Amino acid sequence: MLILGIESSCDETAAAVVEDGRRLLSSAVASQIPQHRLYGGVVPEIASRLHVENTVPVLEQALQSAGVSLGDIDAVAVTAWPGLIGALLVGVNFAKGLCLSTGLPLVPVHHLRGHVAALYITHPELRPPFVALVASGGHSHFLLVEDYTRFRVLGRAVDDAAGEAFDKVARVLGLGYPGGPEISKLAEQGDPSRYRLPDPHAGGEYDVSFSGLKTAVINIVHTAEMKGEPLDRASLAAAFQQRAVEMLAARLAEAAGERGLPAALCGGVAANSALRQRAEELCRGAGAPLFWPELSLCGDNAAMIASAGYFEFLGGSRADLSLNALATREI
Repeated sequence: MLILGIESSCDETAAAVVEDGRRLLSSAVASQIPQHRLYGGVVPEIASRLHVENTVPVLEQALQSAGVSLGDIDAVAVTAWPGLIGALLVGVNFAKGLCLSTGLPLVPVHHLRGHVAALYITHPELRPPFVALVASGGHSHFLLVEDYTRFRVLGRAVDDAAGEAFDKVARVLGLGYPGGPEISKLAEQGDPSRYRLPDPHAGGEYDVSFSGLKTAVINIVHTAEMKGEPLDRASLAAAFQQRAVEMLAARLAEAAGERGLPAALCGGVAANSALRQRAEELCRGAGAPLFWPELSLCGDNAAMIASAGYFEFLGGSRADLSLNALATREI
């Protein structure tokens, strides 16, 4: 079964064709990072306008790369929630128009479920149940993946998401957008032990809080500026990254180890090499094999939406032309 996926939840316009949820035939992504880098973050209005410009070209590229036509497609999967509402509406309305004109079934997909499904493309042998950490610019969720379409939230970020915290810390350190890769690069030159940062605790067993950690970094920077003292930006970046990574990796290993299940990293923050290394160490100690998608599938892409759409389609999920995008929705 061939599923065409469409993704436009934030600042990537993407289309992809996936066969049977696990075999990637094509993936086309038009990134908006150069445009948003000018402003230090995503500008929703600009994102929406660029999605309008890029959706048809990425669709054509995905079909051409896969060597198929719309007549070969069995269903269209689209990110319907959560995300930037204007950006989502572009993809949802385009998908509805495509299905109206072709008669193809329309399958709405939750963005976080898409990130989990990226694992099935890289690791065709992976089957639920397992514990997954979905860490991105807008979300940090610890999920018990009970089945392909059944998820239970074990914990989450109660304030800033991990990727959001990386972006904000990068901004105060004078680094570019997106912040994650910039902090990771700078941290390689630093000594994480030079600065002591807090280990924030949230209410739930697997909940995390990044707001206090982010504020501690900002206070160190501002104090150094006010006193005219030198600031070791590399070591501060290293200290922040080490603390953030430990918070995420420790909870993932604990959640998976206690249940005797495999563990998985997914989402844009899963591309962080320090997180992958530390999670692998802790999960090995907990007796939990660890999986993560290939780097090209960590960030937002339509291949993961097509994969998730396949399993949602098998589960009976369909939408009609009344489908509407939602900025927030529980998984």
